[in-house]
Amino acid sequence: MKVLLVNGSPHRDGCTHLALSEVAETLEKNGLESEIFHIGAKPVQDCTGCFQCKEENISGCVFKDKLYTDFVDKIQQCDGIVIGSPVYYAGPPGSLCSILDRVFFSAGKFLKGKCAAAIVNCRRGGASAAFDRLNKYFTINQMPVVSSQYWNSTHGMNPDELRQDLEGLQTMRTLGNNIAFLVKSIGESKVTPPPQEERIATNFI
Repeated sequence: MKVLLVNGSPHRDGCTHLALSEVAETLEKNGLESEIFHIGAKPVQDCTGCFQCKEENISGCVFKDKLYTDFVDKIQQCDGIVIGSPVYYAGPPGSLCSILDRVFFSAGKFLKGKCAAAIVNCRRGGASAAFDRLNKYFTINQMPVVSSQYWNSTHGMNPDELRQDLEGLQTMRTLGNNIAFLVKSIGESKVTPPPQEERIATNFI
């Protein structure tokens, strides 16, 4: 069993990476494999709302950039996903939202039923707003959202400051334990998932 940890910060080894690493260590202690996938610092293609990914003859997003294809490939190989993000003006970075918009809209079938959690890091404020924004990706894709002992946030302007946030790091470890428990419970369950109705879309015009 494997959990994909997504580093949505442009800084590869910054605070978000440290928080994700705390989760990763806990997952591994529970016998789960994990991998940190870095979004990077390069510009990211937005979703253009073309809806071509919904056409029968189209597979996934029409923009086949490496970030997108690598991300979707890794999603298909995991049993759970954690999205990690810094807080920019009380929200996630635009680059992270851009790739998440495309992946969750065009490849939702690979995410459905997989355990999910978001974690955020901020200097001082805005964590709960960014956390709420990320959780909306999960709740529209029928993904069980994993909780911790507090909202999944850490605090620090740099990794050295974050290491002093003992409560935040403990929250990450509790989250890791809860993810491991739920991923294993679902993986070992003999209960059949509920049948799906044909999707209904109501447009208010």
